[in-house]
Amino acid sequence: MIMKYIKYFFRTIAGLILILLLTCIIAFIVDSYQTRYLNITDENLLTENSYLIKDVNVIPMTKDTVVLHQNVLIRDGKIESISGDIPEIDVTVIEGKGKFLSPGLIDAHVHVWDKQEFGLYLANGVTAVRNAWGMPFHLRFKKDTNHDKLLAPLFITTTPKLTGAQNAEFDQLGVKNAKHAEELLHHFHEQGYDLVKTYAGVPEDIFDAILRESEKNDMPVVAHPSFEVPYEYHFKQAIQSIEHTEDIVQNALQYKLDSLALQKVVQDYVDAKMAHTPTLTIYQNIIDIIENEELIKTTKGGEYMNPTLMSLGSVNDYNRWTSEQYYNPETLANIKKQHRFHLYIVKQLHDSGVKLLCGTDAGIVFNQPGFAIHEELGYFIEAGLSPYEALKTATVNPSTEIKLFNESGTVEKGKIANLILTDSNPLDNISILKNPKAVFIKGRYLEADRLNEFKEKAKNRKTGLVTLLRFAESLIENYL
Repeated sequence: MIMKYIKYFFRTIAGLILILLLTCIIAFIVDSYQTRYLNITDENLLTENSYLIKDVNVIPMTKDTVVLHQNVLIRDGKIESISGDIPEIDVTVIEGKGKFLSPGLIDAHVHVWDKQEFGLYLANGVTAVRNAWGMPFHLRFKKDTNHDKLLAPLFITTTPKLTGAQNAEFDQLGVKNAKHAEELLHHFHEQGYDLVKTYAGVPEDIFDAILRESEKNDMPVVAHPSFEVPYEYHFKQAIQSIEHTEDIVQNALQYKLDSLALQKVVQDYVDAKMAHTPTLTIYQNIIDIIENEELIKTTKGGEYMNPTLMSLGSVNDYNRWTSEQYYNPETLANIKKQHRFHLYIVKQLHDSGVKLLCGTDAGIVFNQPGFAIHEELGYFIEAGLSPYEALKTATVNPSTEIKLFNESGTVEKGKIANLILTDSNPLDNISILKNPKAVFIKGRYLEADRLNEFKEKAKNRKTGLVTLLRFAESLIENYL
């Protein structure tokens, strides 16, 4: 009798495992079918990457200028020539008709959750992204992108978020000691991660070990400031950029909006030649949450967010900040005041020659992939930067500070043909970049109709189960 129940138990378990496996397989098959519009095939004409763009006004971004009535030859995905003459060549001709050609945008701080987001980035003129929270599925995305199987921005990714073992939460990987740091970074390098992400709870000894191993493995560090070390401890050669202006206030200035104390922080950036990624939009989203309450879910384009992150992440942020406001009515005023100070910090950093990188933190806290970069650029303008200076933060600056983006960021001979075609000059009105007439990604020509299709395909998508499975894979990888 006992053996009968044991057999029944194991048959039941085996059946449940089989059902679970079949469900997972079906979910990924459906996801692959739903994102087939991003596959690069002969049938959808996305293999062609050689064109002649006639009569366009080129914004090279090498300096604040527009070069009128140029002909841009793209061959095999790269810019071969820019000239007033029309070269004799047998490629498809695109009539520019006096439109404006500028570099594709680079978002230096994103969180990618599904392939549909790649379409959203391209639809908004974003042709390169630095993913700041790496998981195993990002390596597969990167492989498909690098092998020209998947239509996507240039894609690089950090490791999982590294923190001290005593501070690790479920979404972070705790580093126990220097030996553990060495093992982890060697493992991540072998897997194919490009960069290291450090997080808020890294103590000094672990921080030193991570920086040391990152240099050994040629994996620069993207630093979310740690509260376990002084802010000035982050000005190290191994660090590619320091993220989040809000952490200048919360860490370096100890929550004080102190313009005098800020001067030392700015000078530290200058002395270290350190780049900074402000991520202003996400802090503004907190204001929008409190002011708009339930409307935030529609006014901030929740239909373009990954549904799992919308349900488990953004809604939690909504509950947190509406509760904060309820229990402390001064919350909104304080956050608005700090946001204004963030703009002041950005201007001080810029005026001192610090390289600012446009990064949005897209993918979390109601921050729409692709769309958010135009908000971020708008806040740079509000801070006092000119359109040219703001546009540099999303083109030239990341291309010089992030080695893997060196071949993009300007319109020059030899660069990757990542380009945006607009009706008018973004140096006069940067918001025109929200509505590109066409985008080129590695020379592939995406017209407005296709870009609009990308938006529609991503709208209200059903990727919840696949996202949860990808999360589960990451947790298994990190903890087992």
